[in-house]
Amino acid sequence: MLRKIMIGLFVLLLSTAAMAATPDPMIMMRSMSDQMLSTLKKERANLKKDSELLYSLVNKIVVPHVDTAGMARSVLGRTVWQEATAAEQSAFIEAFKRVVVNTYSSALNAYTDETINFFPIRGGYEGQQRIKVNSEVIRSDGPPIAVNYSLALFKTVWKVYDLNVEGISLLQSFRAQFSEQIAQGKNITQITQELRQHKKGK
Repeated sequence: MLRKIMIGLFVLLLSTAAMAATPDPMIMMRSMSDQMLSTLKKERANLKKDSELLYSLVNKIVVPHVDTAGMARSVLGRTVWQEATAAEQSAFIEAFKRVVVNTYSSALNAYTDETINFFPIRGGYEGQQRIKVNSEVIRSDGPPIAVNYSLALFKTVWKVYDLNVEGISLLQSFRAQFSEQIAQGKNITQITQELRQHKKGK
């Protein structure tokens, strides 16, 4: 009887440890990238005919792994965000997400047959809440492009909260842009309206 109890406790400890283990972010990043690149290759002919298809693919494959709400809060700043109503916040998140997806889509639009190499995470990821995943895009017609991702752990899921291409941070770029608009006296509604115009290409 005691032996059965001890075995049961041992199994429970093992299962608890497994549940507490930090998920491997490289699995998510490689899966997302492989799916995106293979889909681009498969849909290459259709992408030339349908301008919205690329946005749709990025929204479906990439966005679920991106903390768009957290990014939206970060680029506006705590004061402006807290002063906004829930409806204003929601509208800004949706408009900001559209611009982020369009930005990412534009980068993919020139895709031919590039491959992506991911590098080992410095210091590992076990027990970490925030990490950086470094990669490079290998091109046949030029030098590799450095693309680095900042990830945050949400319970058992890793999500991207910043993208750095060749030393330029997406978050910092938007933060600087919105800070200038806020300094000019614009509120969150006005900034949201400008983002919506941006997505229409006006």
